[in-house]
Amino acid sequence: QVQLVESGGGLVQAGGSLRLSCTASGRSVSNYAMGWFRQAPGKEREFVARIRYVTAYADSVKGRFTISRDNAKDTVYLHMNSLKPEDTAVYLCYAGLRGDPDYWGQGTQVTVSS
Repeated sequence: QVQLVESGGGLVQAGGSLRLSCTASGRSVSNYAMGWFRQAPGKEREFVARIRYVTAYADSVKGRFTISRDNAKDTVYLHMNSLKPEDTAVYLCYAGLRGDPDYWGQGTQVTVSS
């Protein structure tokens, strides 16, 4: 089993930046795909970014968000710049051996004020 714990969420003004972290425990996830989804109130969960050998981003965050990982720490990061109010959501980390999510974190709240 893999446990994922996110951190780094908070309240930020529009145009600001945040860095989210997600650390895995239970087993090494260095060969897993890892990434982020987000879910805003009343909306479906949506893909944000993922990383394994290459990175991929949702169009809505491309150019503003950067995903990276430190395999020695079993940690994935989401650097978020030029934040917009529409980025407000609970951000959930995931890990998947074959790409799709097998494990989820509990989520961290990001709120962007206008």
